[in-house]
Amino acid sequence: MGESWNSRLSRWGFNWFPAYRSTGARIDYIAADWREVRLRLPLARRTRNYVGTIFGGSMYGAVDPIYMLMLIKILGPDFVVWDKAATIRFRRPGRSTLFATLRLAEADLDAIRAAVEQDGKSEPRFLVELKDEAGEVCATCEKILSVRRRSTNEPPARPGERAAG
Repeated sequence: MGESWNSRLSRWGFNWFPAYRSTGARIDYIAADWREVRLRLPLARRTRNYVGTIFGGSMYGAVDPIYMLMLIKILGPDFVVWDKAATIRFRRPGRSTLFATLRLAEADLDAIRAAVEQDGKSEPRFLVELKDEAGEVCATCEKILSVRRRSTNEPPARPGERAAG
């Protein structure tokens, strides 16, 4: 699925948002339905660590907010989505540009909705791989999110305000 004007504007805004921009990463693509996001993290002066490879904080920062934002956009204002936990495992040094593709399948979304209906909350887990140009995995990040229904007395976040998360 291609980008829509709305997802393209979101991508541009996200890439200019100071907190994300400072990671050195750039989002290259957001699907119109927000079920796929692709990003890249170049080895550059601002992402290089003391030993000349990509700084681990940049690797984590590049992928940190993405699944939360995807779920906020897909599930809509009736749900509250928060990051709950994350772990990152460094498998090899990032000596060149790293890439990641984050996807949400319909089965993932159905499982989240079903768990929220049954238990009042869901804590889905997602795994992200940062790969170099040769396809070698340099780092894996596991994200655990918290999803629940918004209570009736809880106002939905408005565009431009900090959304839950």
